[in-house]
Amino acid sequence: MPLARALTDIRSPLAPRFARWATAVAVSLAVLAPRPVPALAADLEAGRRKAVACAACHGLDGNSTNPTVPSIAGQVGIYLHWQLLLYRDKRRVDPQMAPIAAALSESDMADLAAFFAAQRPAPPAAGPPDPARAETGQRLAATYHCDDCHGRDFAGREYAPRLRGLSREYLVAQMRGFKARTRGDLDGAMTQAAQPVADADIEPLADYIGSIK
Repeated sequence: MPLARALTDIRSPLAPRFARWATAVAVSLAVLAPRPVPALAADLEAGRRKAVACAACHGLDGNSTNPTVPSIAGQVGIYLHWQLLLYRDKRRVDPQMAPIAAALSESDMADLAAFFAAQRPAPPAAGPPDPARAETGQRLAATYHCDDCHGRDFAGREYAPRLRGLSREYLVAQMRGFKARTRGDLDGAMTQAAQPVADADIEPLADYIGSIK
């Protein structure tokens, strides 16, 4: 579904802001990349070969066994490409990812993003939270309109990442980083969205989202 049409289907008070966000993302990607992002020209087999260097942290197929490292199997391809651009341009800071991204060409990024996006995500390692906590997390996700961008099943869409299948520890760390304004953000949309989230709500949200199969 085209992005503009998808956004017009959103029935929330955040729709105008996310429409502006989508436009900003498209413009920012054009600025970040010296050439157009070659998503359609990506080579899956080349991505598979290049992904060997990523296996130590993310797993051969992108399913991480380290709760502090995100699983990127099945992640939205354009989002993965965008994150590599952010790391390369030091707009998202990480001592391990920065030198890796700095050595990647545009085609390397496209190939890697396409390969990992095509992999099958493993089921969440953690079991479901207790029913009361799950109900709280589901209610909070609705209150904060988390699914307006990330999808009703948190599988991601357009430029928004898949959250389903990410570990609770990673989700908590990222939400706290956005709230503290220390996590790199392409246009500030997620940083802005995180500000009204109460500190006490972050862990229940992560419990619920991280348990969705």
